[in-house]
Amino acid sequence: MGGVAQDATPTRRRAGTAGVDDKHMQIGEVAARTELSLRTIRHYEETGLVAPSARSQGGFRLYTETDVARLMVIRRMKPLGFTLEQMRDLLDATDRLDSGEALVPAEYEALLERVRTYEQAATEQVEKLRVQLSRAEDFAATLHRRLEQAAPAVRT
Repeated sequence: MGGVAQDATPTRRRAGTAGVDDKHMQIGEVAARTELSLRTIRHYEETGLVAPSARSQGGFRLYTETDVARLMVIRRMKPLGFTLEQMRDLLDATDRLDSGEALVPAEYEALLERVRTYEQAATEQVEKLRVQLSRAEDFAATLHRRLEQAAPAVRT
């Protein structure tokens, strides 16, 4: 019985990933979890926004939860119109804040100010999107009402 349970345990392992533990995911799983394409993830790697934490013996990219969280930040910034350079800048600031390294107070405050700037820009962009969504909903409702008004005329 013990051998059966051990054989059933590594649900994430696939052919070619021997030695991959449950803490690492291949790019396909990361793509599914982040709803990003493989091509997009590779592009973000090429531009230096994210890097796989490891490689399997077969050379497959391996990612951790931290890598997935980083990709989710990028994914959330993209529709708000942030550039790759802005994404890189924010990620650099948050990486440094999260690193645990000792920062002098002025440097710490400067990093926080960078993050605050992005938070403010994101909030402003969200408000613009809310206005656009409201206008789009009004437009769709106008078309719906027009179709409802025309429906009796079509039936006669």
